[in-house]
Amino acid sequence: MESLQVNTTSGPVLGKQCTGVYGDEYVSFERIPYAQPPVGHLRFMAPLPVEPWSQPLDCTKPGQKPLQFNHYSKQLEGVEDCLYLNVYAKELDSPRPLPLIVFFFGGGFEKGDPTKELHSPDYFMMRDVVVVTVSYRVGPLGFLSLNDPAVGVPGNAGLKDQLLAMEWIKENAERFNGDPKNVTAFGESAGAASVHYLMLNPKAEGLFHKAILQSGNVLCSWALCTIKNLPHRLAVNLGMESAEHVTDAMVLDFLQKLPGEKLVRPYLLSAEEHLDDCVFQFGPMVEPYKTEHCALPNHPQELLDKAWGNRIPVLMSGTSFEGLLMYARVQMAPYLLTSLKKEPEHMLPLDVKRNLPQALARHLGQRLQETHFGGNDPSAMSPESLKAYCEYASYKVFWHPILKTLRSRVKSSSASTYLYRFDFDSPTFNHQRLKYCGDKLRGVAHVDDHSYLWYGDFSWKLDKHTPEFLTIERMIDMLTSFARTSNPNCKLIQDQLPRAKEWKPLNSKSALECLNISENIKMMELPELQKLRVWESVCQSTG
Repeated sequence: MESLQVNTTSGPVLGKQCTGVYGDEYVSFERIPYAQPPVGHLRFMAPLPVEPWSQPLDCTKPGQKPLQFNHYSKQLEGVEDCLYLNVYAKELDSPRPLPLIVFFFGGGFEKGDPTKELHSPDYFMMRDVVVVTVSYRVGPLGFLSLNDPAVGVPGNAGLKDQLLAMEWIKENAERFNGDPKNVTAFGESAGAASVHYLMLNPKAEGLFHKAILQSGNVLCSWALCTIKNLPHRLAVNLGMESAEHVTDAMVLDFLQKLPGEKLVRPYLLSAEEHLDDCVFQFGPMVEPYKTEHCALPNHPQELLDKAWGNRIPVLMSGTSFEGLLMYARVQMAPYLLTSLKKEPEHMLPLDVKRNLPQALARHLGQRLQETHFGGNDPSAMSPESLKAYCEYASYKVFWHPILKTLRSRVKSSSASTYLYRFDFDSPTFNHQRLKYCGDKLRGVAHVDDHSYLWYGDFSWKLDKHTPEFLTIERMIDMLTSFARTSNPNCKLIQDQLPRAKEWKPLNSKSALECLNISENIKMMELPELQKLRVWESVCQSTG
């Protein structure tokens, strides 16, 4: 097979011709390095630009995931040398450059996979676009933060990886037939929060021109780590002598000498921290001091109103039963549910719970308990209370932060904000729900829309007359239309909506309407809004 060469600003790369699952041809370049390997003394540090090369680099084989520990399979996965990106172009030569879509994977900033195993671009390659998937550091390797400025590890290395990748992509877009003036940053879950963090970072201004935020943003509790002493706890867990005089320099020295595989294994969170909404260990943090590459100088809430990202169009979404993500977790840790009967204050967002007298927090927690559990007893662990817990998690973990972000956009943004709600409930193709719940529950779980955007090892070729394939076409047309024109109203959507009910951007004067994507599509007031008003009212009681 004839190899294809592209000369990047870093050096020449060799790609290959590929054929997608539905017969669409495209060109692929995998594992292009954009930074120096973050190993040895560069571990935990902000990334450095890749050193140029002169001989053609073979980019015809996949890279590996960033180093991570899979807590389900108890297996180590990936490698520490992980700062690369993959470029997939429908064609390398066309009359005009193609819209460029840059994707950041989800995984709670602790795990994730940028490779074709989970994110193969076969469906996107039905359309004329260039798609880039970015690998970045996760877990302690990406988000360890130390307070002492002398050691040079303020944290957020993973966010800084993403910024450096965006700079490389902007510089090299045209070489892959991508339009550097029409770049869409796109992410799901932690990937969506990553894109949102870039929208708050002045250094990212101009690197992309619109954003797609699926089921995540910077206001989600899991998108900001609030635990202060994790590096010291990690070092002690891995055998460092615990003493009060241990300095950040000693912790760094100890952790840099260990194999990366040891660093990602420990699980450090306590039951109390779980009840404080800590699901993941390491993640983005407000940096303890300012540096030239600072990615987060203040709490994201304080940065939202004046962020440069308010000037670009956004397509935002959630699924209709996000919280099914928690179904297995709550059965492994029943106290997450059973403790709510006697201590309903744990239902509140952490910042609200911490800022109120206990009696008031308990009272407000009871309001949320009545809203989601009704007459069901949380301590019973019945099927009804399990389902109610998952519904409550949908609101607390995803929909309430989505609503707060929408409200902020409507107030502060001059650009359009579109909202859709993914509600397509396939018995066989909603792979995330099947992973979390098996066949015990139906509903559209967190990241179930992934199956209709990305091909991978989890998937298979569909009959083109199935509702599942129609949903793939609809989702791909919607996203690529938004990437091309900043308007997601593609023909497949316009043809199905009545003229009087077109999908418009949100504004402060109109109802909070979303495009609901089920077997059919329709415009409707966001169905979660009624219960979200209870959340808004409860959270306003902090003052």
